[in-house]
Amino acid sequence: MRKKAVNFARLKPNQGNASIYATIALFILLFVAGGIKYDNFFSVQVFSNLLIDNSYLIALTIGETFTILTGGIDLSVGAMVAFVSMITGALLQKGVNPILVMMFVLFVGIVIGTTQGYLIQRFKLHPWIITLAGMFFARGAAYLISVDSISINNPMFSGIASFRIHLGQNAFVSINVIVSLLLVVAAIYILKYTKFGRNIYAIGGSENSAILMGLPVAKTKILVYTFSGFCSALGGLLYTIYTSSGYGLHCNGTEMDAIAASVIGGVILTGGFGSAIGPLFGVLTTGVIQNLIIFDGTLNSWWTKIAVGMLLFIFIALQRFIVIKNEKRKTVVT
Repeated sequence: MRKKAVNFARLKPNQGNASIYATIALFILLFVAGGIKYDNFFSVQVFSNLLIDNSYLIALTIGETFTILTGGIDLSVGAMVAFVSMITGALLQKGVNPILVMMFVLFVGIVIGTTQGYLIQRFKLHPWIITLAGMFFARGAAYLISVDSISINNPMFSGIASFRIHLGQNAFVSINVIVSLLLVVAAIYILKYTKFGRNIYAIGGSENSAILMGLPVAKTKILVYTFSGFCSALGGLLYTIYTSSGYGLHCNGTEMDAIAASVIGGVILTGGFGSAIGPLFGVLTTGVIQNLIIFDGTLNSWWTKIAVGMLLFIFIALQRFIVIKNEKRKTVVT
């Protein structure tokens, strides 16, 4: 019987996914390097703490990823965290049921996201302008509720915050980690297996071409910002659970962290290319850098920003190289 030859070309990584593979490899390299250099770094609990500390940012980054894939942006995500935390704290102080509070803040996020998407699409306004206005609105509205921090002492909410899923070896994860990872799985499914996901990529690739193909461009773009609003509110809820407090200064500038994690995770800022798994590792990579600085103990925390900035330069250059190479390949084929 004749053996079928193995096509090794199929086993090669897709060049278009090079930045995603680079991010995953970088995360593994940094984590292993930390384990070699520092005692107890290479452990299940350090990894689970990485997820616990960044679960809210994972949610924000997933929403940001969807907007970037269409060629847009959402600058309101950090301010939405503060707004949601203040709404949650204020309502819980008044004795409102925590489940109703959670449902309400998610609804608020959906409404704000939909409004932003509608304004962007209906009046052909740049997403930077509209979401910047959304950022100012959310941050200002948070201070209208209170200029002081609100501590949350509701027993049911505290019970949710203290809930732990044990992984053995004295390691555990919080409910926040489960929710954020489920969101990542849902995002992967949406982008890869649904018409909505394919429409997002088509719009990001060329909005004019998507219109000519008869795709529901207006509806898709509005829904993308609706989803981003939902993710922002969910991230705000996770952050409120994590800190058990509401404050108008929560997550000041975090929208830039979400954008950076998306870019490091392989999402091209011009739209049309990226995945949901890449930004997850983008968040984890920035988180492990922060952990390395904490374990070192001699470095200023601002070195995290410097390292992330350097990574951004590298990954943007890598993305540009990939785009130019793909354009040349298309030209040769044509």
